[in-house]
Amino acid sequence: MCKSISAREIGNDKGCSSENFMNRASPCDDAQDPGLPPDGGYGWVCTAAAATINMHSWGFNSAYAVFLAHYLANDTFPEATTLQYAFVGALSLTFLFLVSPIATYSTRKLGIRPTMTIGVLFETASLIAASFATQIWHLFLTQGLLFGIGLGLLFIPTASVVPQWFTTKRSLASGISLAGAGLGGGVYSLSASAMIRSLGVFWAFRILAIIAFVVNTSCIFLIKDRYKNTKGSRSTIDISLFKRLDYSLLIAFGSFTMLGYFILIFSLANFANSIGLDSSQAATISAVFNFAQAVGRPIIGYFSDSFGRINMAGSTTFLAGLLSLAVWIPSKTYGVSLFFAISSGLVAGNFWATIGPLVAEVLDLGEVPSGLGLLWLSLAIPSTFSEPIALKIVDGTGSMMYIAAAACLGILRGLVIQQREVERDSSINPHEYVESTGDRGDTVNTLSRPRPSAIAFIKCCFSAGRY
Repeated sequence: MCKSISAREIGNDKGCSSENFMNRASPCDDAQDPGLPPDGGYGWVCTAAAATINMHSWGFNSAYAVFLAHYLANDTFPEATTLQYAFVGALSLTFLFLVSPIATYSTRKLGIRPTMTIGVLFETASLIAASFATQIWHLFLTQGLLFGIGLGLLFIPTASVVPQWFTTKRSLASGISLAGAGLGGGVYSLSASAMIRSLGVFWAFRILAIIAFVVNTSCIFLIKDRYKNTKGSRSTIDISLFKRLDYSLLIAFGSFTMLGYFILIFSLANFANSIGLDSSQAATISAVFNFAQAVGRPIIGYFSDSFGRINMAGSTTFLAGLLSLAVWIPSKTYGVSLFFAISSGLVAGNFWATIGPLVAEVLDLGEVPSGLGLLWLSLAIPSTFSEPIALKIVDGTGSMMYIAAAACLGILRGLVIQQREVERDSSINPHEYVESTGDRGDTVNTLSRPRPSAIAFIKCCFSAGRY
């Protein structure tokens, strides 16, 4: 029978406190930096700056839903197909994740500010160039490739900076910084819609470019990297991690979640148009979904520390799938669609608030940078095809992806609980793990303990506890 074990019972083999073990989004801070993180202080300035940058990078990416709905409704590029329009938004995500190793390497070698400045230049250039687009392939290069590179060079560095300043408040701070993406998606979905109606789609791009350059450049000067002077940086790529079942389940969780999440992000406005709502209502639904994410992500980050990272991510992911099945698919009115945007928005973006701590729950502390690097690369393929799949297979696509992602976390939870049970028992009864023919403590015999049965594993998946 599987026993409920807390992290405090098994301790931390890296010599960290049990509290640091449960908050291990990065290696123990005193091992990386001569001074402990202040758990606040200037860290809150970095958090606010990161949230603002996410608002003016991820927020613009989310606003593509409004541009997509406009393109489809007005046949902006007559030679373009619906599938080609979908790939414009998908390509930005593809290059965001593909550029992640370059962003990490550049941050280490050049510093965080030069890396992010290059990102601002790419983002600004992409928006200005898109304003002169006359053919669909122009959008592939501008809103797709260039914008994705700029987004990656902004997002990857900020995602690593905020946790450096916090210990017990790390998940909350990360949730707040990522809430900027939801806030930006809401603000700029409404703003872009208004600019398109009054000034035209191409002037909307130019105004967004000016805003992006001014705001992001200002915020970069506020970002400080606490570990910029440390030596011995770890590799960002370790292919051997793919051999581990628990890490592979985490990759599967991320892949399924991205398929469901970006379907929602990019399809809500177009879905609203398809059921007879006007462009203003469609933009409002997309904006409300993003505003709800801005509220939901800090809440998820806050409660994941007490409820458990795997528990919180799994339950909110399943709820996102359930809401899509029960509310979104049968929705035919503005009111129901608005209710779905609010309720789903609160939980649908949980991946971004929980993925860092989840990787730390699965891997050793020293493997976390490599684990995150491989994860970003692995998400490139599902992100590329999320919106095209949504346009070809509409009903139930996003909901089933979320449910599949929740199932992966359920299996992962069982594995983690079993592993912790073995760690605890081996520390309490070490003689059960040595050969009977040798001196006690001589040689570890991993076969001396019976393998857990399938029934025991299922019990672990559903056992109580904070994981």
